[in-house]
Amino acid sequence: MGSVDHRSGGTKGEHPARRTVVDPTDAADAGDPVAPVGPPDRVAAPASSRTRQGRRRVILLTGPSGAGKSRLAARLGAAHGWPVVRLDDFYREASDPRLPRASLGIPDWDHPDSWDAGSAVDALRLLVDEGHVEVPVYDLAASAVTGRHVVEARPSDFVLAEGLFAGRLVEPLRREGLLADALCVRQNRSLTALRRFVRDLSERRKPPHILARRGLALWRDEPRVVAQAQAHGARCVNPRQAEAELGTLLGAGAPT
Repeated sequence: MGSVDHRSGGTKGEHPARRTVVDPTDAADAGDPVAPVGPPDRVAAPASSRTRQGRRRVILLTGPSGAGKSRLAARLGAAHGWPVVRLDDFYREASDPRLPRASLGIPDWDHPDSWDAGSAVDALRLLVDEGHVEVPVYDLAASAVTGRHVVEARPSDFVLAEGLFAGRLVEPLRREGLLADALCVRQNRSLTALRRFVRDLSERRKPPHILARRGLALWRDEPRVVAQAQAHGARCVNPRQAEAELGTLLGAGAPT
């Protein structure tokens, strides 16, 4: 069963019968392909060779903000019925003293400490083992959890987990036998920056002048973000390549 795209009122293209709870919010970006990067030794092994058969497994989608992770996950979810876990929903709330603050006076969503990795792993483990899990709904504009919704998975499903810090879950999930694949979604960074600004502005995440300053900082920082994702074990692809490659998992290594 699929999850709900709580940022846009529903995962695009998702069959209504697969929805569990309808919550408000996001739309992500997609765009033109670029050549894949990354050394060959970072390329992930096929899913069927890395985990035992008969168990759901997780596909991690990481990459720069605005690169198209959410939209890719929505398309894959709609095409194959795979559930989607939005890892951005595991950000810490503004009331949490552990939430880092940026020099712009807003929560530093690009700092790894702004995100609760342990809770994200716990949720993915439960979804894999039990077939359903309740997860938070995080509102970036409010810097707070505004609700909760249920994500469900069929026995034959892969679980899609997408977010900026998804690469940090490669090793924890691999150790537990939960990892199917890890991809870093990237495109032309100037195009990504433009689409990110339009998205954030349309969602009124923060005032325009703050979004513009943050966008410039993210544009400068993108090569480091990509390199870090590769260092964690993700392989870089553009959205179209990822969509084509992950579609083959249905015949190559899907859980049975």
